[in-house]
Amino acid sequence: MAETKFRKNGLYKEISPELSALMRTGWADTERHDIRLDEQAPYAAARREALSALFPGERLIVPSGRLKVRANDTTYPFRPFTGYVHLTGDQARECALVLEPRAEGGHDAVLYQLPRDGRDDDEFWLGYHAELWTGRRRSLAESERLFGLPCRDSRKAAAELAALPPVPTRIVRGHDAELDAAVTTDAERDAELGEALAGLRLVKDEWEIGQLRRAVDSTVAGFTDVVRELATAIATSERWIEGTFFRRARLEGNDVGYGSICAAGEHATIMHWQDNDGPVRPGELLLLDAGVETTTLYTADVTRTLPINGTFTPIQRKVYDAVYEAQEAGIAAVKPGAAYRDFHDAAQLYMATKLVEWGLLEGDPAEVFRLGLQRRFTMAGTGHMLGLDVHDCAEARVSDYVEGALEAGMVLTVEPGLYFQADDLSVPEEYRGIGVRIEDDIVVTAEGNENLSAGLPRSADEVEAWMASLTG
Repeated sequence: MAETKFRKNGLYKEISPELSALMRTGWADTERHDIRLDEQAPYAAARREALSALFPGERLIVPSGRLKVRANDTTYPFRPFTGYVHLTGDQARECALVLEPRAEGGHDAVLYQLPRDGRDDDEFWLGYHAELWTGRRRSLAESERLFGLPCRDSRKAAAELAALPPVPTRIVRGHDAELDAAVTTDAERDAELGEALAGLRLVKDEWEIGQLRRAVDSTVAGFTDVVRELATAIATSERWIEGTFFRRARLEGNDVGYGSICAAGEHATIMHWQDNDGPVRPGELLLLDAGVETTTLYTADVTRTLPINGTFTPIQRKVYDAVYEAQEAGIAAVKPGAAYRDFHDAAQLYMATKLVEWGLLEGDPAEVFRLGLQRRFTMAGTGHMLGLDVHDCAEARVSDYVEGALEAGMVLTVEPGLYFQADDLSVPEEYRGIGVRIEDDIVVTAEGNENLSAGLPRSADEVEAWMASLTG
């Protein structure tokens, strides 16, 4: 039985036998018999098969994770470990996928799930995370029908794993301390499992690409909401922009995929500005970097830099056009068989060329690029993989990711930017405080690429016309 919770300064210190008896009676049977196999299940099964082939004869343990305390007895919203979601489609806490090796080869998959609280003790209404407080969970039978896997009680997982016959075992550590303690493994071999899980996500299947389309479509709607409400943001702050986009994310998805960057004025020069508490002033730029996360946890990641009053000034347009042209060069380099680095190199070389042309850097642009001098103003890489994580596949092998080649089904961002800090005395004053980034979500196709976020205008003229159509 789970630990019964009595608050140190709570008003109730005990329960009477009469209350306990009353609470245990009079409940309807709510078992759901209408649950059908989840649409993602066949794809998750194929992913498990791919993982099984990488580690023959080994037991593999992939936990979902546990709740984390936010403040005293409140917790952060739970988001399961990405590798677990990818292999199961499940989003529940205190769960684990176990792949048990078969003597004849391959693995049997077992899903450990946190079952429903029974009504035969007081756990369901007094437990630390009791159903009556936090909401109904699935029964084990319901989970079996939903995921097409045998399910066991996760409260017994640690003991059952510890009692299994010894075979080579790997676990993704750091997500469930109880499971970590139950098995003895080698840290280097565990790290290889985590690396493999990330590598499996490099090429998306058709179902995943469909989810990313949904995420991007909702994100486009969120950007449209923001432009329509810019007048209110001008009267308040960046927080209004953050809240406006968040409303769309919660309406059409699970959440935002990452903390939205709602950066007005010189805040646009800060790569990961997330305080979002500054003023929104006409005549300045708004850099909005935001993405909706779907109910299946796939996220978009899109950036537009917008003139707050609807029209770029000449210097703003000059910088914006350079970033747009750099992005065009980067997107053109995205195609199957190309080196992953090609899109980054194309965009960065273009911006190095413009910075030399403007007199902000000196020398041959190719040499400026080789030395990385443009990074004073471009700062970051030009993109990253995208999927269940906003920076997806980050733990994949370097040889498969940044040193690898693009394949059809890969999804990545192309997001060049130029950032002129407000206190940068190396540039003329007119540049200072201007930050511009343009980011789109690109899927590699057999023929080249497709811009999933093409529904949002990109060129300066298109942005101004779009904003005018929304604000009048």
